[in-house]
Amino acid sequence: MQFLLTAYDGTDEHALERRLSARENHFAAIEQLKSLGRVLYAAAILDEQEKMIGSVIVYDFSSREELETFLKEEPYITGGVWEQIDIRQCRVPPLFLG
Repeated sequence: MQFLLTAYDGTDEHALERRLSARENHFAAIEQLKSLGRVLYAAAILDEQEKMIGSVIVYDFSSREELETFLKEEPYITGGVWEQIDIRQCRVPPLFLG
């Protein structure tokens, strides 16, 4: 099953600092999941000044529960980066699955 995660960072004055602090661990987790075929695509959401304010990730897990288990240790969640998170089941067509 594929899932689209859209997450927005906090808007307080330390939000970008938290993102940058957790970024290396977040990338390491994403790279590991990508090597396992669990992450299909990811991008940072930018504001008008090109400042990072959120993330979009397409995951491929066998169930929502499996994804939720992973997210309990996602560095942007444990590090307080993402403030608003929306997860929707989606379907990526074979054309984009490489």
